Amino acid sequence: MRVIRAACLGTSTALVTLLACAPVAAATTDTDSAHAKGGDRVITLIGHLVQQTRFPVNPGGAPAQGDRTVFRSLLFDKDDKNQVGETDGTCTTTTVENGGAEECIVTYTLPGGQLSVQGMVFGILTDGRPTIPPPSFDNGITGGTGDYDRARGSVHADTIATGTRRFTIDLDR
Repeated sequence: MRVIRAACLGTSTALVTLLACAPVAAATTDTDSAHAKGGDRVITLIGHLVQQTRFPVNPGGAPAQGDRTVFRSLLFDKDDKNQVGETDGTCTTTTVENGGAEECIVTYTLPGGQLSVQGMVFGILTDGRPTIPPPSFDNGITGGTGDYDRARGSVHADTIATGTRRFTIDLDR
């Protein structure tokens, strides 16, 4: 476990994502995770959606290509007790056929720095409406700052309750 002086974090999906910045306690490194690969650093966090706004192309109409969602989530340690960061991001609908898809760009603000994450989220629509709960997804880490400078790896997200996701961050060494 590593002590954190100040924290913030981010990850996204059009209908559920997370977070904001705050001083905090600790983030946990979990090397037993099923997502861990040899020698990688794995961090498990719980995110709670605190703010989300949709900007539809056709207000009041069906979902359309170009719809945007902006979100913020608070991040907590794997036991969901101590706030350790936040996520902030945007998702843009790219496809409404065959379950729909969004491209998301998210920043995770964590103790010691930030992680930049992006990727596609598929299966966002069921019968032309937002899927509840939103699907799990895997996105790529494209970089970072501070302790996460030149970071690479992936983030796996699972919806575990309404407005709540478990993020498994797998940092390649």
